Amino acid sequence: MDRTELADFLRRCRSRLAPADVGLASGARRRTPGLRREEVAQLAGMSTDHYTRLEQARGSHPSRQMLAAVARALRMTGDERDHLFHLAGEEPPRNRPSTEHVRPGLLLVLDRLTDVPAQVMSDRGDVLAQNAMDKALHGDASARSGADQNVTWRYFTDPSARELFPAEDRDHAARVAVADLRATLARRPDDARVAGLVRRLRARSEEFSALWDAHHVAVRRGGVKRFLHPVVGLLELDCEVLLNPEHDQRLIVYTAQPGSGSYERLELLRVVGLQDLTLG
Repeated sequence: MDRTELADFLRRCRSRLAPADVGLASGARRRTPGLRREEVAQLAGMSTDHYTRLEQARGSHPSRQMLAAVARALRMTGDERDHLFHLAGEEPPRNRPSTEHVRPGLLLVLDRLTDVPAQVMSDRGDVLAQNAMDKALHGDASARSGADQNVTWRYFTDPSARELFPAEDRDHAARVAVADLRATLARRPDDARVAGLVRRLRARSEEFSALWDAHHVAVRRGGVKRFLHPVVGLLELDCEVLLNPEHDQRLIVYTAQPGSGSYERLELLRVVGLQDLTLG
């Protein structure tokens, strides 16, 4: 691990970004260009102290998961991400059919969506990036670790993951998740990560195993979804799913009909989300 070069590279990547580039308010006049360290740490889901130590060439060896999160936070290209991994003494992720690195252009679109919940998700079900509104709706995925960052895994292994949905919608949500994962595995039968997720879910959840055996197949697409949020109450939202050309990543956007009760509650959620960010 080349701590000196790693620190220099992080500082230079941070200095080239403006708050507006990552969906943050500019706020008061800044003495130096670029993002603040605490803003990068917030975007990457890590502590400010940990990130600061990396920039000061005195941090501990970052995990691969953390390197990927920092690369996304700093809007690195694929080549820049690979360079980051090399400086940290890690082998960059291979160019697989499904990548966990979100392209800067897609992140730019996500950053511009400030008044509606939006997230980027892999076709395996991993949450790769969220805007502030989506964190207020679904919770901050970056605060979770390992398999718990996968929405399908959490839905079938963590009862609290279902509390966001009305009870009468939960069976349908389970069927949709399994059918979509079936379609993903069919597209990439040699992808060990997808096959491994299916294997672990079958071993862990009888419900998942039964639905898998039913062999329903359907790619997740748009529609109306209902959420039972603990603060603002019931939200009935239009879900738009935008696929990238490879279909391995999706930009998912949630909107409400203007003038509806859900529209008003979504506005309230926006205020709640901004307050949470300010307090955090």
